[in-house]
Amino acid sequence: MNVRIEIAHDRCRGAGQCALNAPELFDQSDEDGTVVLLDAQPPPEQHNAARLAAALCPNAVISIVEQP
Repeated sequence: MNVRIEIAHDRCRGAGQCALNAPELFDQSDEDGTVVLLDAQPPPEQHNAARLAAALCPNAVISIVEQP
């Protein structure tokens, strides 16, 4: 199964839960603290971290698209 991460930048408020819980996949902008996606198609060993970051995002900015 492949996973693709999508970000709704306009809803991000810079809470940082994504970068704290999945630093291999997410960072925060130095300018405004909003999410920076580091890997839109992570390897399988990062799928659970991507799902966790999406679940913890208070503004539901992160979407996980699972593809067969």
